[in-house]
Amino acid sequence: MREVAIGTDYITLGQLLKLVDCVGSGGEVKAFLQEKTVTVNGVPDNRRGRKLVPGDTVEVESFGTIAVKAR
Repeated sequence: MREVAIGTDYITLGQLLKLVDCVGSGGEVKAFLQEKTVTVNGVPDNRRGRKLVPGDTVEVESFGTIAVKAR
């Protein structure tokens, strides 16, 4: 499991996917979310603007699990 520490109140799903190198640019996020299964706290979600807060867990098909932590 990877951990990502954020210094703000939240990070969007699209920003998180860029940060952990699932996608190369923001333009690729929409297509990535249509092709891969992504769950947030165990619930499928494909909204790139989904706000993630510390304590959330994101599981990305073929990539693994990412935990969002506060900095």
